Amino acid sequence: MTALPAAFCHVPLAHRALHDARARRPENSRAAIEAAIAAGYGVEIDLQASADGVAMVFHDAALDRLTGETGPVQGREAAALGKIPLKDGDGEGIPSFQEVLTLVAGRVPLLVELKDQHGAMGETDGQLERAAVATAAGYRGPIAMMSFNPHMVIRLASLAPGLPRGLTTCAWRRANWPRLSGRTRRHLRDIPDFEASDACFISHEAGDLDRRRVLQLRAAGVPVLCWTVRSPRAEIRARRVACNITFEGYQPAIPP
Repeated sequence: MTALPAAFCHVPLAHRALHDARARRPENSRAAIEAAIAAGYGVEIDLQASADGVAMVFHDAALDRLTGETGPVQGREAAALGKIPLKDGDGEGIPSFQEVLTLVAGRVPLLVELKDQHGAMGETDGQLERAAVATAAGYRGPIAMMSFNPHMVIRLASLAPGLPRGLTTCAWRRANWPRLSGRTRRHLRDIPDFEASDACFISHEAGDLDRRRVLQLRAAGVPVLCWTVRSPRAEIRARRVACNITFEGYQPAIPP
């Protein structure tokens, strides 16, 4: 098992970078990433695959919420996605993963979440996993990858065994995951694939950190990150269990 770099348990991680619509910094944008770096924070980003198999930095499966376009991200090629302006920004398009790696250049920890590509948390075609690993090959700096989909993390283990990887985990409530069956949600809730994925950390839902399985992993020495903390008070609660936070909506102190 590859250990999680120590920086991931020290520097707070800006959720989808240090985004702020009022400051013209959309989530997962270059502007938000630069702002996070300037403030001394680590950066958490999301990856989706383009139609031509390029890893793009974008959270949603569809373009509708974050751009003026509609339809699935997977329906557009990378060059076209790069020309689609992000809402609440100054005209910048959707960045590729390669562009973000070049921008960050090892200056701060970079936590990369691969989004499930089919909505069922099952086996994938591996396109996004291969693209992410190939793009990050040779990157110098603290980087780790994770996914809610354990099959994707298991594939990462086979593609890049030396790359730190983890599971994004939560309470798997029906209200948040209406497309998943109760059986699937119950299965995932106990984080049964941690060992099979050879993960070295989890990033768990901040409001569910007292879950028995989470506490067991922590007691076993597994780094527990958490998402998404939105206030100093919530940070205090989260840090009772988690070694670090992914945050948005405020700016936490950076430990000395």
